[in-house]
Amino acid sequence: MTFHKALTKNLFKSFLIFSSIAIAVMAIFLITSVSQGVIGMFSTMIKSDGDLIITQKGISDTFFSNVDISLIEKIDALDHVTSSYAMIVGASPVGHIPIAAVYGVSENYLAHYKLLRGNYPKTGEVLLGNTLAKQLKGRSVKIGNRRYKISGVYTSDIGFEEGGVVMNIAQAGELFSRSASFIIVSADTPDHAEAIAKKITLLDSEIEVKTTQNFVQEYNQFKIIENSSFVISSLAFFMGLMGIASVMSMIVNSRREEFGIMRALGKSRLFIIKNLFIETLIMSLSAYLFALLSSLAILETLPHIEMLQGYVNGSLSLSTALYVLVSTLLMALIGSLIPAWVASKTDPIILINQGCS
Repeated sequence: MTFHKALTKNLFKSFLIFSSIAIAVMAIFLITSVSQGVIGMFSTMIKSDGDLIITQKGISDTFFSNVDISLIEKIDALDHVTSSYAMIVGASPVGHIPIAAVYGVSENYLAHYKLLRGNYPKTGEVLLGNTLAKQLKGRSVKIGNRRYKISGVYTSDIGFEEGGVVMNIAQAGELFSRSASFIIVSADTPDHAEAIAKKITLLDSEIEVKTTQNFVQEYNQFKIIENSSFVISSLAFFMGLMGIASVMSMIVNSRREEFGIMRALGKSRLFIIKNLFIETLIMSLSAYLFALLSSLAILETLPHIEMLQGYVNGSLSLSTALYVLVSTLLMALIGSLIPAWVASKTDPIILINQGCS
C-alpha cells in the first residue's frame, strides 16, 4: 500500500494525528509568542525614546520608582545631552474599566502620541488610547476618585499604549503621589552615554542611571515574564511532543496486521519503513504549517480584541519556528518509525494474528 493510500484509507486516524500535532504546535507557538510580544513592546518603548534611564535606586519595578523631576533642569545643562523627559507610570480604574495604564508625561513627550482626533491634554484633561476610547462613552471619564475631561484620542505603534490614558505629569503626580517614575535622557551620540550617566549619578545619591539597553536586559519584570514563559512553554512543548509520539506509536501499532500482510506478500522492511516515513513527514509538515498559519492569524488578531486593551500581543521569531519544526518532525518520526521497525522484524503470521485478535 503506497503512502497516499494509507493516508486516505482511514480518514479519522489521519485527522487524529493531524489535529494532535497541530494543537500541540499551536500551544507552543502562542505561549512563547505572547511572552516575547509583551517583552518586545516594553523594550521598544524604553529603548526607542532615549539612551539613558534614571530610576530610584534599589527599586525593581518602575511602578514603585520615585525620582525628583527637578533633576531634568540639571540634566539638560550637561554637555552632550540633547533632550530629556519624565514619565509616571501607574494603573487605576478608568470609567467602568477595572484597571488601565495611566501615563503622566512631561509636555515635551506628548508628541510621541499620534493624535487621531482632538487635542493634547491640558490641566484637568486626559488623552485616551484608541483601544480604550472604543470602550468609553461621553466627554469625560473618572480615573480613581477624580473626573477628567477627554481632550482627544491617540494611537501608538506600541500596542499596550493604546489601552491607556495620558495626562500631564503634574496631574499624575497628584494621582499617584509621585514626582516621576523615571527620566529618559537622549545623548547627541551613543558614545557619550556612559560619560553622561556618570555625571547624572553625582547629582543625586538616591537615583540609579543605566543605559536603556542594559535596563531592558536587567529589568526584573522581564526576567519574571521570560522565566515563567520558559517553564510553561517547556512543559507545553514536552507534553505536546510526547503526545505526538504517543499518538503516532498507537496508530502504527494498530496497523500491525497491514504490515504483516505486506511482509507476507514479499515487501521488504525498507519498503515499509520508507512509506511510513513519507506518511509521517507529510502529516507532520501539513499539521505544522496549519498550526503556524493559525498561530500567526491569532497573533495578528490579539491586539485588536478590545477586551484585552492592547496589552496582549505576540511576536513569533524565526528561530522559534525552526526549532519547533525540527522538534515536531523528530518526535513524530521517532514515534512512528521505531514501532514500525519492530513490527517489520516480527514474523508476518504473528503480525496478522495480532491484528485479527
